[in-house]
Amino acid sequence: MISRVFIQRPKFAFVISILITLAGVLALRGLPVNMYPDMAPPQIQVSASLPGAGAEVVEESVVRPIEQQLNGVEGMIYIESTASSDGVAKITLTFESGTDTDLAQVNVQNRVALAEPFLPDEARRQGVVVSKQSGNMLMGINLTSERPDLDGVFLSNYASNNLVEALGRVPGVGSAEVMGAKDYSMRIWLDPQRMSSLDITVAEVAAALREQNQIVAAGKLGQSPVPPGQQFVYSIQTRERLSDPDEFARTILRANADGGFLRLQDIGRIELGSRSYASTARLNNRDTAFVVIYQLPDANALDVAERVKKVVDDAAPGFPDGVEYSVLFDSTEFISRSIDEVIVTLLQAVGLVILVVFLFLQNWRATLIPSIAIPVSLIGTFAVMAVLGYSINTITLFGLVLAIGIVVDDAIVVIENVERLLKEERLPIREAVTKAMGEVTGPVIATTLVLLAVFVPVGFMPGITGELYKQFSVTISVAVVISSINALTLSPALCVSLLGRGGSQTMGWLSPFEKLITRSTRGYDGLVTRLLRKGALAGLALGAILVASAGLFKAVPTAFVPPEDQGFLFVDVQLPDAAALERTDVVLEKVTELVLEDPAVTNFITVSGFSLLGGANSNNGLGIVTLKDWEERESEALGLGQVIPRLTSRLWSVSEAQVMVFNPPPIPGLGTTSGFDFRLQDNQGRDVSELSRVMNGLIFEANAHEALSRVYSTYRANIPQYLLQVDRNKAKAMGIQLSDIFSTLQTQVGSLYVNDFTRFGKNYRVLLQAEGRFRQDPEDLSYYHVRNQQGDMVPLTTLASLEPVLGPSTIQHFNLKRSVTLSGEAAAGYASGDALKAMESLAKELPQGYEFSWAGQSLQEIQAGSLATVIFLLAIVFVYLFLVAQYESWSLPLAVIGAVPLAMFGAMGGLWLLGMANNIYAQVGLVLLIGLSTKTAILIVEFAMQLKQSGLATAEAARKAAVLRFRAVLMTAFSFVLGVLPLVFASGAGAASRVSLGVTVLCGMVAATILGTLLVPVFYQWIQGARDRFCR
Repeated sequence: MISRVFIQRPKFAFVISILITLAGVLALRGLPVNMYPDMAPPQIQVSASLPGAGAEVVEESVVRPIEQQLNGVEGMIYIESTASSDGVAKITLTFESGTDTDLAQVNVQNRVALAEPFLPDEARRQGVVVSKQSGNMLMGINLTSERPDLDGVFLSNYASNNLVEALGRVPGVGSAEVMGAKDYSMRIWLDPQRMSSLDITVAEVAAALREQNQIVAAGKLGQSPVPPGQQFVYSIQTRERLSDPDEFARTILRANADGGFLRLQDIGRIELGSRSYASTARLNNRDTAFVVIYQLPDANALDVAERVKKVVDDAAPGFPDGVEYSVLFDSTEFISRSIDEVIVTLLQAVGLVILVVFLFLQNWRATLIPSIAIPVSLIGTFAVMAVLGYSINTITLFGLVLAIGIVVDDAIVVIENVERLLKEERLPIREAVTKAMGEVTGPVIATTLVLLAVFVPVGFMPGITGELYKQFSVTISVAVVISSINALTLSPALCVSLLGRGGSQTMGWLSPFEKLITRSTRGYDGLVTRLLRKGALAGLALGAILVASAGLFKAVPTAFVPPEDQGFLFVDVQLPDAAALERTDVVLEKVTELVLEDPAVTNFITVSGFSLLGGANSNNGLGIVTLKDWEERESEALGLGQVIPRLTSRLWSVSEAQVMVFNPPPIPGLGTTSGFDFRLQDNQGRDVSELSRVMNGLIFEANAHEALSRVYSTYRANIPQYLLQVDRNKAKAMGIQLSDIFSTLQTQVGSLYVNDFTRFGKNYRVLLQAEGRFRQDPEDLSYYHVRNQQGDMVPLTTLASLEPVLGPSTIQHFNLKRSVTLSGEAAAGYASGDALKAMESLAKELPQGYEFSWAGQSLQEIQAGSLATVIFLLAIVFVYLFLVAQYESWSLPLAVIGAVPLAMFGAMGGLWLLGMANNIYAQVGLVLLIGLSTKTAILIVEFAMQLKQSGLATAEAARKAAVLRFRAVLMTAFSFVLGVLPLVFASGAGAASRVSLGVTVLCGMVAATILGTLLVPVFYQWIQGARDRFCR
């Protein structure tokens, strides 16, 4: 017996525990802190642009060539793309969780290189960018100013020049960008009428600019080889690149026959303007530069946020007078507060567990023994977490909270048995401890191995669900292993040291509690005796429990993770199709006023021309609502369940737009909303209007379904547009190149990137475009001219016309097929699992050639649901096989396994009564309950086997074992149940996940304790009786 060594040499046991604790303390200092483990699927994004092109042109010329090369890259789950009417293409590849992002980026880059020769020249010139992508907006920094001369353009450029580059270098930052950026550009606003009268085309203007605004490498005078005697070498400097609007204005376009010059200022207006006017950022209706930080998938959020704030703090003293910064949107605040809340829960659990142990042992010396096991086990776990590369996150902390009630179990078993022998047999302390350890070493090892067996299958589960299960199970397993080591080494040593000097005496003032336990034990003895005599009654009870459990598993709705109050909300604003940005800005001002009236709101950040749901269009707007601190919103009226409906109702009054308020996803990196992510796909490449018709029909049916709510899509295929019709025969007959027609229209209407200029230490673009008054209506086409081969100017209207048509502003692909995204959520009284099933049932009625796919959080929920059943079954199988190996019996382990459905009945019953969903936290609790319920049953069955071997009859052995272990079972059960009470009554940041886990394990453990202590002896009697009859 291993414990004998430590009974004789207690200081040896003390040293082992001290070393375990020191290792944990040292490891704790270096453990990163995060909300969740690194489990979100990594993403790589490919971005390209073709200025002036529409969505269908971008789709055909940019998206398809790149997609075809990227399809099937190693580790990819799915590929999605967006082609926008502003000429931008974005292709996002989502990879399996755990994929090396650096390797994935290299693989994608190599395949993009194969696609580049097939892209238009202008798209290649703009550049194709491959970057790691995180859908998680970590935080935002707002620059504002009260000075009227420091407008949004200045603030945007100041942020780009002085913050973005520095923030991009912060370790862990995936990207830093100014949302609604207005980067400087030399804007040359052309006057087509003047150009026509002065006989010059846009191509000639662009050529003149390229000639006179360039960098020349002129070389060096005297550089070898030169004739002998050269003494010096001189570099020749040139200043051909222009930098000032006045310099550009004086650019010579042509020398006239009269000796004069035609200059750029003669045909247009030149100003230092903005590269893009398609978006505007505002904070509470004030101009702002909104710098958004995206973190890398594997980065530590809290560390990244701290470094980002330090960079901004260091830069702040150098800001221009009147410029201030604020960090109003910070998702790490939720992470930090959630972690703090879990730590508080952990400390509360420790206190409650120690209180329970003291009440049962009624001796402060004896209470110290299991109490010391708690810090040793928990702190020692940090050392193993560091070795495995884990972080301190909500999952690992949940594991530690639940471990508190478990790690004391083994020490309780030891001390309770020692106390019993000291009272009943009045043995000397060393002899009592030695005998007690001889009796409990087997059960301690067995119960530990059973718990480990439960979690073995979890280590082989893939994806997000597997990683979540894995970190939870490893944390608990390590803590339990350390507690078992303590029980076999430290606990007997402490018993000898603390109980050998009259330490077993109890406190008289706790005698009422002791009498209550004594009466309860007598009552329990009577109940067990009657059940053992009337096995049929127990059989009926078991049958009823099994039937009820099956019914509860069907009745309780399923979900992935519960929605959390993260301290901020998103708002999506969509105006009628083709609405101008000016209209969007006006609507956003009205929305801002309404949002800021809510008592739960502190600030509102808006970005016009942008949407988290549908890309970038002039009729879209994004809003970020920051809420008051959780402590200031403890009343139900200020809680998330009231704030979202109240804002939604209030914003219905905005008749000019459709306004949606939604919660961010509970797990960062899984989409942008907390609802479902449904992709409707067209497998036959039909017209976008047909796809839109099918989508609208599905949305109508979905919103009529009782389990679904707010189902919508931002996709529109009927946006007013114009189609350019070119008379190609006439153009050829007049000697005009088609490329001249298209480039003229692109320049005058869409803008032409000519080259660059340098200012403020950075390079910016030189852009040609017609003045706004010359590109407002289709009739303005008459202002534009091209030159034929004879040198004559020909109006564009003689060769081309614009016809009104309807078309999409964006075209989406999912796995290379045209698709649309539908978002929505479960209706009141239903869970997300019900919503997914409802959408799948509706999708069965889709026309031929259409199918659907899930993405983001919805895909993970589908995968998690299929894995949950497998995990439960494998956990039970592993426990059963371990018990078979331990007992050398195929039948006896069934007496232990019989406790599992009792725990499941309690857990699912609790969820059903409270109207909660069976989400991934509840499922983690169910897996844990498999181990806990069998652990309790083993204590009874193990002692019954020993008594049976000593000669007692089966029924008497079962009864006596149950009575002998009743006190220990109650003590371990009460310590665990009270230990999880802080989870059940959690509030504040991250409370939803804590409550979900706490209710599951609390109700399950209560049922396993009450029903298990009554029925496990009967199970043993049935199984052992059958074995005895069979053996005869």
